[in-house]
Amino acid sequence: MRRPLPSSLSFVGRWYIRHVPWRTGAELAVDRVNSSLREHPRRCVARTRCGARFRLDTQDLIQRYLYMFGTWEPHMTAWLQSRLRAGDTFVDVGSNIGVFAVLASRLVGSTGRVVAIEASPEFHRRVREHVELNGCSNVRAVHAAVSDRRRELSFVLASSKNMGANSIVPYDGPAESSFEIEALPLPALLEPEEIARARVMKIDVEGAEGAVVRGLVPMLDQLRPDAEITVEVTPDRMRQLGDSAEELVETMRSHGFHVYRLANDYSPESYPKAIRRPLPPVRWRGPVVEESDLVFSRVDAEELA
Repeated sequence: MRRPLPSSLSFVGRWYIRHVPWRTGAELAVDRVNSSLREHPRRCVARTRCGARFRLDTQDLIQRYLYMFGTWEPHMTAWLQSRLRAGDTFVDVGSNIGVFAVLASRLVGSTGRVVAIEASPEFHRRVREHVELNGCSNVRAVHAAVSDRRRELSFVLASSKNMGANSIVPYDGPAESSFEIEALPLPALLEPEEIARARVMKIDVEGAEGAVVRGLVPMLDQLRPDAEITVEVTPDRMRQLGDSAEELVETMRSHGFHVYRLANDYSPESYPKAIRRPLPPVRWRGPVVEESDLVFSRVDAEELA
């Protein structure tokens, strides 16, 4: 069994990963530090690359990557930084601990608005904690689930090593935790001004994206012309709920949106390169057969520069 790194070496490894140019040997450092922080968690307040502070437990995947790399999903982060401007509204469906909500808060400024919607009671509490920790007065944190109609939903978390995987997809194994909560269509959770000013909506709901998109259809024609919607699409999980990625894509196309795919690789060794050279969303014309970050935009181009 691999022995854990002493805390001092984990800290040095983290500094090396964040600040030393990517070179031979760095992959080994990433693998060793990642494994050590997962199996022997560090709990602390750490600062991200955008200057925000988060209270982290490195047992969890997202929180561990924030601690190691100072960012989560670097391609998505860079794309949001290229889209959001002062005065915009950002809607974050499935906010987790508030990583993108806090980032967007800084990008849209005091004249903008962020709506952070999270179903998990624990993650909703963490969103509020991080909003307060970073002085984000322009964030409205909403504790609710999102679906195509009003109904009660049951969520299950399989493992605390990926706490972002709370899902309504049927699961027969041992559960880390579970909860029930009322779900509403997205238009019922947003204020009219938030719908009218929404520049970007981000949907990450672990398989329930089909119902969420069906529920937002009535408001698609109310959005500003440059509004863009990004959805993490998980075809296998969608099928278990009776939905399909094809139906979701066709729904968005029928309302004038073109389909783009944004690169996303969760392997830790991919992060340094993605941070240095994040990729823009590129036009997607094929079927969606694997987990994908899709971006829907009325811009007709080969990539969303």
